[in-house]
Amino acid sequence: MTARTGRVICDITVSADGYSAGLHQTEARPFGDDGGDGTGGRLHAWMFDTPEENRAEADLVSAAGAFVMGRNMFGPVRGPWDRQWNGWWGENPPFHAPVFVLTHHAREPQPMDGGTTFHFVTEGVEPALARARAAAGDADVLVLGGAHTVNQYLAAGLVDELRLHIAPLTLGAGTRLFEGVPPLDLEQVRSRPATLATHLTYRVLP
Repeated sequence: MTARTGRVICDITVSADGYSAGLHQTEARPFGDDGGDGTGGRLHAWMFDTPEENRAEADLVSAAGAFVMGRNMFGPVRGPWDRQWNGWWGENPPFHAPVFVLTHHAREPQPMDGGTTFHFVTEGVEPALARARAAAGDADVLVLGGAHTVNQYLAAGLVDELRLHIAPLTLGAGTRLFEGVPPLDLEQVRSRPATLATHLTYRVLP
């Protein structure tokens, strides 16, 4: 059997106290009370306000062969799909690859412009990852969030690498990374300070 070469990487932005989103998330404010307005808020200002300074981190994300995300990251619709929602990113999402969305409610795949197709997986985190690995081939699979989804993959021991983008603010409450995750052994691979975030990469040791 040929060994799998692609890695499973979690890539997520968090506040300095570990939250990937604040309280009171809405369609207009997907990251809740993070002290900012607009889609990215203050947590993701490093992506939108200083993109050239963080081009290397953005390029790493776009190099993935497939993505996994939780339904809360896909959009604000809860429960059964009672209205059409194709994600926060418009008609041409930035992924340009298959995206597997964890949900409890079945839905047909949603193709978008630019090569992105959203696939909706009701069987859980491991089947979603298996499908993403098959779609990615030898390329990496990125688990993008939110924190609840990343925590499930970390707790299941399915992650090879963890990339954190730490924004210089605290939220005090919300959806927190590492909640319910057993202790992890991490090896620091790289770190880089930027104006609106510190970028850290860890290898998750067995």
